[in-house]
Amino acid sequence: MTEKRSAGILLFRGTGPDLEVLLGHMGGPFWAAKDERAWTVPKGEYEPDETPVAAARREFQEELGLPPPDGELLPLGSVRQSGGKLVTVWALAGDLDPERVTPGTFTMEWPKGSGRIQEFPELDRAAWFDLDTARRKIVATQEPFLDGLEELVNGAERS
Repeated sequence: MTEKRSAGILLFRGTGPDLEVLLGHMGGPFWAAKDERAWTVPKGEYEPDETPVAAARREFQEELGLPPPDGELLPLGSVRQSGGKLVTVWALAGDLDPERVTPGTFTMEWPKGSGRIQEFPELDRAAWFDLDTARRKIVATQEPFLDGLEELVNGAERS
């Protein structure tokens, strides 16, 4: 069995204390009533025949309904999520109006065991957060991406 892998883009704007990141709130019934630890980097799975960078750009568009801004992708590394999936993320400087987000959807049986198939948004909303707030909102296994971004952006600023 092939290892599940995801790739994504962490969009950011500003520097220093004004540094903000764009996160998406996970859609579907499991996440509807949750806020803390229910936000994520826009990302998605990819197959071995697709490069992680191409997957990150594709998934950004699929998850948010908008293309990623032009610019250089800056590697933030990879983390293994609790379910075993390897997630690789790049940072990208840019701006985006969360009101323009039109998320992709997925289908699942809900309620479980009911035989009813329903459609849900992959991300039900997107928002900009300062890093302190983002650290409370993002799923715990993705926090290292915020740390890496802060070092990348604010560390370069000090150089």
